[in-house]
This record gives sequence, C-alpha cells and structure tokens, in this order.
Amino acid sequence: MLKRITLDNGVRIICEKIPYVRSVSVGVWVGTGSRNETIEINGVSHFIEHMLFKGTNKRSAKEIAESIDSIGGQINAFTGKECTCYYTKTLDTHIDIALDLLTDMFFNSTFSKKDIDVERKVVIEEIGMYEDSPEDLVHDYLPETVWDGDALGMPILGTHDCLHKINRDTIIDYISGHYLPSNTVIAVAGNYDENSLVESIKRNFGSWHTDKTLENQFGKVSFKASKKIKEKDTEQMHICLGFEGIEHGNDDLYPLLAVNNVFGGGMSSRLFQKIREEMGLVYSIYSYPSSYKNAGLYTIYAGMNPRHQDTFLRLVMNDIRILEKYGISEDELAKSKEQLKGSYILGLESTSSRMNSLGKSELMLGIINSPEEVLNKIDAVNNEKVNEVIKRVFQIEKISLAAVGNIKSDIDLGKYI
Repeated sequence: MLKRITLDNGVRIICEKIPYVRSVSVGVWVGTGSRNETIEINGVSHFIEHMLFKGTNKRSAKEIAESIDSIGGQINAFTGKECTCYYTKTLDTHIDIALDLLTDMFFNSTFSKKDIDVERKVVIEEIGMYEDSPEDLVHDYLPETVWDGDALGMPILGTHDCLHKINRDTIIDYISGHYLPSNTVIAVAGNYDENSLVESIKRNFGSWHTDKTLENQFGKVSFKASKKIKEKDTEQMHICLGFEGIEHGNDDLYPLLAVNNVFGGGMSSRLFQKIREEMGLVYSIYSYPSSYKNAGLYTIYAGMNPRHQDTFLRLVMNDIRILEKYGISEDELAKSKEQLKGSYILGLESTSSRMNSLGKSELMLGIINSPEEVLNKIDAVNNEKVNEVIKRVFQIEKISLAAVGNIKSDIDLGKYI
C-alpha cells in the first residue's frame, strides 16, 4: 500500500508498507547535488553529506555510528548530480531509533571547524583514491567532456582547490539555500505502523519552516561531441564513448533500456560476446544510459591493453553501424523485455531498493509509477519505438570520447567513423 502525504511546510512523505518483511528502510532525500553548485564551490553538496556524520549537539560521530551498530542496522548516504540522500535500514522494531538519528543529523549537525578540517582531508583522500582508479576516473571525464561549461559536467566530489575554499560559512549558506522543506522528501519502505510513522515524521519535520524557495528547473544542456584524453602510467587503457541520451521521466527510456540489454548491458550482449568472449580483446566492457532533468547520456565503456585500441574502436563502430541499420530482432526484444521485468520485480523485494525508487521518483518527477504501470510501459515497447530510439541516440557523427591510460598519441575518432 502506497501513501503520499505533504506536510503544511511542503515536506513530502512517500511510504510503502510491505507487511511480509521484517526490515524498514528510511531515506531523507534533498533535491540538491553537484548540478546546483557553482564552479567556485564544486563539491560542497558531497562535503555536506560527509559532515552530517561528524557530530550533532547531542551525539558525537562515534555515537552516531554506535546508535545504528548497536541495533544491527545500516546507515549511509550518497550524493548525486541532482540529489542527496541520507538513509537507514533497520529491523521494523527500530524505526523510531532510525528516524530520531536521521532527524538529529539533519537538523542539529554542528559543523565545527575542527571537523571540517579533518573531513576535508578525508574527501581529498577520496578524490586521490578515485584518481588512482582510472576505470572510475574515465566515467567522470565523459560528462565533463560532453557538458563542458555546464554544472552537470562538474565532478560530484569537487576538486582540491574548491575543497580548500569551503568553510563553515559556505556550508551554512548552501544548506540554508538548498535544504528546504519544499525540496525534501522522506521515503519509507518496509514493515511499519502507519499512524505511528506519520506522526513521528510530522513531529520531527513538521515544525521546519523557512521563507526561502528553490526552483530546480534546469534548462536544456547542449551536448558537445568532443574528447578528453589523460595519459596515465597504467597497464590498461580505459575508454568511454558517449552519445546524447534521454532525459529523466521520458518514456523513451524504456525502449533505450531494451536496446541497451541487447547491445552492451550484460554478459549476453553483442559487445560482450564479440569483443570479450570471441576476440578476447578486453576484460571489461559494458554500456548504460544515465538520465537527468532535461539531459541524458549513453555510455559505452571498455578497459584493454593499449595495443588493442585500434581493433576495439573499429569493432565498436561497426557494431553501432549494424545497430543503426538493422536494429534488434523480435526475439532479442522479447528476451530483453523479460530481462527488464525480471530485474525490476526482483529489485522490489529489497526494502532499500524500493525506498530508493520511491524517493528519487517523488523528488525528481513528483510522480510514482506503480509496479503494474512500470511493467505495462516495458510491455508497450515494440520495434517501432526501439528503432526511433536507436535513430535518436546512436548518431555516430555526434559521438564523444574520454580515455585514461597509457596513451601515447591522439585518438582520431574520424578514421573509425
């Protein structure tokens, strides 16, 4: 049973009772991420996420951790380009503890200078770890390349220079302008007492008031067919090829997901079977769509020995041309749709996955599709829609590239296109 409530102050509550489980997942979602930042304070959203775990007026960082560890629960958070989420997963009998802890962190974090200085070092180490992982780094370089000059292309973690500029005033100012009741969703999935849950959320979040408003109406972002290459002393080189994708909330995402399963989305896909299994040119190869408000990206990734670069690019471009010309077969489409439905239904069995789906949908779109509606959208995918999406997305003359690794010369995509 799905229930949606909007408090008088604008905070939205979206909860789904699943009576046959013993767990409950609670998420506090805020509609702010790296896309809301300026270049001067890039990384502040992610930094604030870290800081909420550093201590409140009544709990130290250790006590926050102990509060959830002592009941065998989980607490974590993540920051994306357009949202930040703080969440717990506990036994249903401990939901009040989880709510109290999340509320305390959300409203009463102290942001002491000492903690800010310590956590700045932690995030700089996180950036360093990321830069030492070229297979992760290349996925950040592609958005920077295709959306150069727009906040959507900025890294979520920020940069060293930006982090050194962030202080307590920066944090307080950013929170006061972005952590707003109208920009917050409380998502709950699992087993709980409905009346008790709603009253508890009202008690914790109902008195939160501010005169500020925030409109996350991001405009259309221009996609740039470009490339970014970083030479790094590694055994493998890592390549991401990118096409302009489909924006969040557009039903064309369903045929694109169906195409992705066939083209590069799994171990049975065309790219995996040909380039890894038959040719043995790569260890890892896959593709995936990413969607945002008024923007989307379709990514093809592979990691390989640099000497296989030429063969890899020729094979991928050839497979893209085959996809453009012939599309996918009825049998491939049928199998892909079953794969999508199976993956979706299995995901519903996890309270944390369900909470994530509810929170993100409510925050980003303001609507929640029921499982039946989602399955109907998948069933409605046909070859006509698939061919339209292939024509829209796989425009080979608008392809972009990001590469990291032992690359001694420029990569000219023109000769492969």
